[in-house]
Amino acid sequence: MNRAELGAALRALRQASGKEAKAVARGAVMSTSKLSKIENGRVAPSVADVERILTALGVSEEVKSQYMAAARAQATEATAWRLYRRMGFHRKQEQIRALEQSMTLLRLFQPSLIPGLLQTPEYMRAVLSGKELGEEMLSRTVGARIARQTVLYEHGKELRFVITEPVLRWRLLPPLMMAGQLDRLISLSRLPHVDIRVVPLAVPQRDVPGHSFVIRDDRLVTVETTHAEMTVTDPRDVALYAAKFERFSGTALAGDTMRAFVEDVRDDFLHERET
Repeated sequence: MNRAELGAALRALRQASGKEAKAVARGAVMSTSKLSKIENGRVAPSVADVERILTALGVSEEVKSQYMAAARAQATEATAWRLYRRMGFHRKQEQIRALEQSMTLLRLFQPSLIPGLLQTPEYMRAVLSGKELGEEMLSRTVGARIARQTVLYEHGKELRFVITEPVLRWRLLPPLMMAGQLDRLISLSRLPHVDIRVVPLAVPQRDVPGHSFVIRDDRLVTVETTHAEMTVTDPRDVALYAAKFERFSGTALAGDTMRAFVEDVRDDFLHERET
């Protein structure tokens, strides 16, 4: 099934459902114009686009699996950040939230920054300020990212995070604010379905960090590069990322040991503030 055929099939599904394009687009977190272009074969939908459209249509799991298989025919996709800028980064956060609502297992590896779901508002603004957003857009994007964090408290989901020690020490904020960010990590790590682990520099490793990545269930991996976001859906490639995650998870500190480690780094920031 090529792009035009997939778009036409999605349009036929929507028409058969009796739902208006505007309502489906709203449920899929996209503009009506984009949905129209997908249905008419003028825009190639991403795997995430197709999943959100099918979810908005409320199709059966059998139908959903058939269409998702067609969408995954192109197993790796790249979307340049400039396109997200044009769309609005707050809309991107809303799209991610829609994905997180439908998943049951999240595995996130981050060697550079505190993961977005674990960030304080101050840390968010520090990260997003590098994207040169206007104040209004910055505030809307921060608000959308904060709204995503409700997934941390939802039952029926398992959220696993592995970060490296340098993430704790990377000075995006003044010492007191960094201490507050680390306190938030410690607090969230006590949630029953949230697992936060830290890979210390002192532990011998058999792998190298490379870059961050997010695995949602066993079906979708997203990788952020300097110029674009990559989406990987081929099961063989997803398995490579899952194996890498488990290797780092196995050498990381967890539970009370992890919390004591993070507390030591936090106390260093507090001592620096005092002196």
